[in-house]
This record gives sequence, structure tokens and C-alpha cells, in this order.
Amino acid sequence: MSRAEVEAGAEPARVEDTVIRKPSPLWTFGLFRSELLTTFRRWRTIALLAVLAAVPILIGIAIKIETSDGSTAGGGGGEGPAFISQITNNGLFLVFTALAATLPFFLPMAIGVIAGDAIAGEANAGTLRYLLVAPAGRTRLLLTKYATTMTFCLVATLVVALSALTVGALLFPLGELTTISGTRISFTEGLGRAFLIALVVAASLIGVAALGLFVSTLTNSGIAAMATTVGLLITIQILDQIPQLHALQPYFFSHYWLSFADLMRDPVYWDDLVRNLGLQGLYAAVFGSAAWARFAAKDITA
Repeated sequence: MSRAEVEAGAEPARVEDTVIRKPSPLWTFGLFRSELLTTFRRWRTIALLAVLAAVPILIGIAIKIETSDGSTAGGGGGEGPAFISQITNNGLFLVFTALAATLPFFLPMAIGVIAGDAIAGEANAGTLRYLLVAPAGRTRLLLTKYATTMTFCLVATLVVALSALTVGALLFPLGELTTISGTRISFTEGLGRAFLIALVVAASLIGVAALGLFVSTLTNSGIAAMATTVGLLITIQILDQIPQLHALQPYFFSHYWLSFADLMRDPVYWDDLVRNLGLQGLYAAVFGSAAWARFAAKDITA
């Protein structure tokens, strides 16, 4: 019996010598909980989170060493990695810098690995059939896999933010913040904006999660699905940097990722933030629907 069958809480009822499994009202939650436990207990997941937590530590130590003689870290400016110039004045800026540094590659790569392995990994391990017999149902299983991936998005983003906040507090002073607009806000308000930025960064990855889930339904090889998803991420990011493709770039899911910096304006500039979230929702709808169409018609042999 598979892990899903054991933890599903299904109640068998015998009708004309055929066992029909009727899921209990909490069955869906039980499946989701099972998926979460399975995902976060894997060494691969733990390793990904460890790498993400290490990035702010390395950035903080590097800046501390660089500025030990009184020089200024990084360059001036206001957006994205340019937050690095403010870290020595306020350790909270390490949160913004770490998120800006991990968002283009490390975070989406981690999401791509988890999403790419969601369905293909089960097929490769020979457990997909048993999950569907549980009875999960294809739609319910797909939604559970996507919810698990989105939970990982949030956890991964918060790991980066909390690691950066801890390192920033240990190595640099904390206090009032100067926004990109030049106004001063309290540390408490700055902390609230940091949390909101983390949520926006996590939401910026829902398109990647849907894309990875779709790719995962196309193959029975978890490694192939993960490699394809990560390869697509890298390709899109390269295309987003080619000036000749400027007409297409606003439709790439990564184009507005760094718009979270606008949350550090006073007042907040919402235009690019709304475009980013709308674009992510569009990608989630398109590739989520494609994943469902593919998975619903897929011949499950493993």
C-alpha cells in the first residue's frame, strides 16, 4: 500500500463484491499534508533551502569585509541590487538585497526543481498509479501538487528573508529607513514592507510553478522535467536581456520580477507591481490549464 493510501483516511464500502473507497471530508487536507511532509523531508529540498539561506549570509559577510575600512559597499542608485549600498546604514536592506540577488536565478531554479519533479518524479518512482487509486483523482492530485509547490515558493522566500534579517541584525545597525523616494520611515514600517516584499516575491513565482508542473506532466523522468524547467528559466532570462526583443519582453514572466523595489517608494508605485502579478496569474492560468489537459488525458503506466 502506498503512502497516500495509508494517510488518506479513505473508508472502504463493499458493493457487489467491489470495494469502493469513499474519501472522508478531510481526505484532501490529508493528501496535501502528506505531500508537504514528503516534499520537505527530502534531502534535495533541505539542500535547496540551505543554499537559499546561505546566500544572504555570504552577501552580508562580503559587505562587512568590504566596508571594514570605512568604504561604501556597492554602487549608489535605488533599485534591485543597488540596495546593497544602504546595508551598512541599516541591516534591513540586506533583506531587499538578498531577495533581489536570489530572485533572478536561485529562487526560480529551486521552484523549477520542485515543480518539475511533482508528477514526473512520482511516475519515475512508480507511485503515481497508487496515488490515483487512493482515490485522489487526477484534478485533485494536480491541484495538491501545485499547492505544495506554491507552499515551497513561500517557504523558500521566507527562508531568504529571515536569513537576511538575522545576518543584517548581527552585522549592521538597525533603525529608521530611507526609502527610494528619500523619505524616512520607522523600522517597524520598514519591517512590514520587507514582509510584504517577501510575499510579492513568492507570488512572482506562481508562473514558474505552473510552467514546471506542465513540463512535469510531459515526461516520466523527474530529472528530465527538472532540467527542462530550469533550462527554460535560463533561456527566458537571457531573452529578457536582448534589446532587439523589447517588444516581447513585457510578456516574459521574469520581466517585472524586480518591481518589488517599488514597495520601497513613498508613496508606493503600483503600476509594475500590478503588471507583474497579473502576468503571473496569466501564466498560472495558461500553463495550469495545459497541465490539467495533459494530465487528464495521460496514460498512467507507472
